[in-house]
Amino acid sequence: MVQIPTKTITLEEFLNLPETKPASEYIDGKVIQKPMPQGKHSRLQWKFLSKTNSLVEEQQIALASPELRCVFGGRAIVPDIAVFTWDRIPKDADGEIANVFSTAPDWVIEILSPDQRSTKVTKKILHCLDHGCLMGWLIDPDDRAVIVFSPDKKPQIFDEVDQVLPVPEWVGELQLTVGELFGWLQLS
Repeated sequence: MVQIPTKTITLEEFLNLPETKPASEYIDGKVIQKPMPQGKHSRLQWKFLSKTNSLVEEQQIALASPELRCVFGGRAIVPDIAVFTWDRIPKDADGEIANVFSTAPDWVIEILSPDQRSTKVTKKILHCLDHGCLMGWLIDPDDRAVIVFSPDKKPQIFDEVDQVLPVPEWVGELQLTVGELFGWLQLS
């Protein structure tokens, strides 16, 4: 097991620490380990990634990635899902996807776990928006609600099954209602 420092450290010191499982994040000088994803979280994450990437990856519009470390604005965060438009995906010298992402995602999706506090997750989404992110979702499986965050707009709550969730305009064909999203939790 990796020992997580309890004292304040620098971002550089954090980035030199060994990786943890689940991932740790660096926020305001502190190392915070994310909670272990559980069933509903994992199912929503996987289905969202599958649906989104089937519409945007082949056309080279965007790429949705799970648990991708993003280092920007003095923090190192690991969103549940980070979506980058194709032209903003960092590449290494060989033209391959880079290991280090030093910018905010274009769209960030967080799925609330039972032992997570919504305030901490909301702060992470707002940090992304403050650094160029175009949209953030906070998915709450227990309340069957999605809070959508956009720059310069108050948060919107979507909790009716027939409501269509807003997506960034470049996503194109992705249409998803609240009912469809949480319907992914049903196995029959």
